[in-house]
Amino acid sequence: MPVDFLGIATTSNASETQVPTTAPLDLRYLERIVRAHEDNGWTRVLFAYGSSGPEPSVLAAHAAARLDSIELLLAHRPNVSYPTFAAKSFATLDQLSGGRLSVHFITGGNDHEQQREGDTLTKDQRYARTQEYIQIVKRAWTSAEPFDHDGEFYQFRDFVLDAKAVDGRSPTISFGGSSDAAYRVGAAEADIYAVWGEPLDRTAEQIARIRREAAAAGRTTPPRIHAAFRPIIAPTEELAWEKAHRILGAIEARKAAAGGVLSRRHSIDKPENAGSQRLLEIAAQGDRFDSVLWTATAKATGGAGNSNALVGTPEQVAEALLAYYDLGVSVISARGYDLLDDAIDFGRYVIPLVRDEVAARDAARTAA
Repeated sequence: MPVDFLGIATTSNASETQVPTTAPLDLRYLERIVRAHEDNGWTRVLFAYGSSGPEPSVLAAHAAARLDSIELLLAHRPNVSYPTFAAKSFATLDQLSGGRLSVHFITGGNDHEQQREGDTLTKDQRYARTQEYIQIVKRAWTSAEPFDHDGEFYQFRDFVLDAKAVDGRSPTISFGGSSDAAYRVGAAEADIYAVWGEPLDRTAEQIARIRREAAAAGRTTPPRIHAAFRPIIAPTEELAWEKAHRILGAIEARKAAAGGVLSRRHSIDKPENAGSQRLLEIAAQGDRFDSVLWTATAKATGGAGNSNALVGTPEQVAEALLAYYDLGVSVISARGYDLLDDAIDFGRYVIPLVRDEVAARDAARTAA
């Protein structure tokens, strides 16, 4: 089973530990960080979405025109456009990039953040809308004939997409979430299901749930599983933990300087989304799990996004990632706190170790 690696594409060097020293939209920095991933073995980069951030599809188009091989994962919220327009935009970007586009659909776990762009639906309504939206996009990508649609959220007549994705492909769809509604919709519709890095036993529970929901939806092949971590690596275990505690101190210092918050998008102590609630619940049980999983960073950030760390030498972190691979994780998202340098180091020192061992395991299975 192949293993893919997902990094981050961003126009600023801001992170939980880093006050930005770039402009909010620094295209030179964007090109540098995407090229760093392309040159160091990563499969694709994510263009994230936020209500106040730059529009990610435009940034993805900019990167596609300047870099030749890195794949592009575009985050998209269904509330910001009509699905026929989105299907057309995605197909156009796939053509522009030569078939390198994937789309990550975000339903939204924070009511306030959604309302910033006029989305007043409840969480369950948002998931129902997302499912209808994805189904329309898929049909638009594949239908050779005009079609009508009469749904709960969208109605239109006689739509057909003339310019489809490269070679008539359907770009890969990824999806994430840890609520009952998320499992149900994502397992039914997505090619890749994304979860945040949790202890191995909790990750195994999520994978089992996703597979059950996929089977209940009538799928014979469940989604691939994507798990996300914050790697903290150094040449020795001692140095890695020293680095980890410096990072935690920097997070706390930034939080204190900002009055106890890190982001307008996320509450430190009362997150609304189920994924962050899970991370905080795990962190309350302890700060170290399995071999190198560290939850202190998740606790400090309120379980914001991808926030559990893997701390150790490249060999220790690679070994930990292989344990997730053995559970069924085949897409690994990794983002450091020094976005550019950590992307280079992880690509140089961890990705080859994981890929070589995965290839050896696959060869052994084939031989057996």
